[in-house]
Amino acid sequence: MDSKNKGKVAIVGSGLIGKSWAMLFVGAGYRVVLYDVVKKLVSEALIDIAQRLQALEKSGMLRGKESAEQQSKLVTGSDDLEECLRDVIYVQECVPESLEMKTVLFKDLDRLADVRTILASSSSAIPSSKFTESLTHRERCIIAHPVNPPYYMPLVELVPSPWTSPDVVERTRSLMTDLGQSPVTLKKEVRGFIQPRIQYAMIMECLKLVEDEVLDVDDVDKLIKDGLGLVFAFLGPFEMNHINNEGGIRSFFALEGEEVDAVASSLGPPVSMKATTDLIKKISDRMTEAVPVECLAERRKWRDDRLAALARLRNTLQHS
Repeated sequence: MDSKNKGKVAIVGSGLIGKSWAMLFVGAGYRVVLYDVVKKLVSEALIDIAQRLQALEKSGMLRGKESAEQQSKLVTGSDDLEECLRDVIYVQECVPESLEMKTVLFKDLDRLADVRTILASSSSAIPSSKFTESLTHRERCIIAHPVNPPYYMPLVELVPSPWTSPDVVERTRSLMTDLGQSPVTLKKEVRGFIQPRIQYAMIMECLKLVEDEVLDVDDVDKLIKDGLGLVFAFLGPFEMNHINNEGGIRSFFALEGEEVDAVASSLGPPVSMKATTDLIKKISDRMTEAVPVECLAERRKWRDDRLAALARLRNTLQHS
């Protein structure tokens, strides 16, 4: 791994997503400058990144060919944005999901970064057209939305604005692939992007199943983790139905299309998240009983350990 030839990237924001992006980039051999307005947060993030890389190395999940110590040396910190952006080929913004904050930050990025530098946002819901329209070099801005936790969940949604350059889209997609991520490119902006839209559609139907007393809360979770979730770890919905039918997906549409239409028409309007306070309380109480709020960090580690094991299995199977 020759980091001198890979280039330098900037991560703006030292929270969980920012640290995850930094680990992905150094694993692929890029030099990383981590920026935050609070200097203390940068120094704390550098320590945390080093510890996480060491833990990944011990578990056999460290990406790249270099050691955790060598990868840690590729990350430096800065509390000076202009210094952070000097000579970088790519910027990954990881600040909180605030339109006001992103608008102010991207004005600074547009002013300070080289005109060839890609300016990407980790935004999970706000399209870049909302905060880049007035920029001088708005064509170099794009959304690169990861799935949390990015180190084990390779999907990245690339969402160009109406004025994003095709070259920027292609370069960003190539970069994500080089990191070992799995990019999908939206052809246009849609509210909520794609992964959240599918997730929200699923959670709406799950809410209705509980509200209509079809299933209890625990059984709804079992429905996914012990059912569809298992096959979805390896197959998408189209391929799943394609291989489930003797004649492929055309047979699925021909044989089950009418039933799909009938079930879809029975779904009715979505549940209102604001109007179903009793339902939300019921689900919240059950979830808090199962995993108390003070145990969430421990449960996230449990999740990450299992995602790491699944990632190892997927990697083994894909290369066998």
